[in-house]
Amino acid sequence: MRLAATLALAVNLWAAPAYAMLALGQTAPDFRLNAAKNGEVVTVDSQALRRRGPVVVYFYPAAFTPGCSLEAKLFADQTPSFERMNATVVGISGDDINTLKEFSVAHCRGRFPVASDSGLKVAKQFDATSSFGGGFAARISYVIDSSGKVRYALNDSNPSKHVEGTLSTGRALSSTK
Repeated sequence: MRLAATLALAVNLWAAPAYAMLALGQTAPDFRLNAAKNGEVVTVDSQALRRRGPVVVYFYPAAFTPGCSLEAKLFADQTPSFERMNATVVGISGDDINTLKEFSVAHCRGRFPVASDSGLKVAKQFDATSSFGGGFAARISYVIDSSGKVRYALNDSNPSKHVEGTLSTGRALSSTK
């Protein structure tokens, strides 16, 4: 009986969102990270990206896992829509740059950069680390406007919800200009 209760508690803890997130309207931290785009190493600078328009920052646990691969493909599919809104998509995980070079080709199809956040320093600033240990980022997405304010935040294990929500917020931001 005790084992069943322990297992039920563990399942509930795993399913429940157990992360803090930046609040809507809060100023997002600036970051500069090495990233991979289409197999090449690039630098992503959040301040420079915001000058062009909204920035979609999505954190994900690990490249080449089923949910993260699906999420990258979904964001890649919608890249033209984000570009029409002058929005930039950046994925961030704790993966090393060599892994991300492969992932940027295989799943992101070269359409947006995926950044290497060694030690999850940026993820911690965004309150986007997993509370379950293991040194992984949580699946959390943000839309940051050109002034640096958080306009959308989502913590959900369903990758498709992140793409839908960030796209909807990006549309709303671009229509208010």
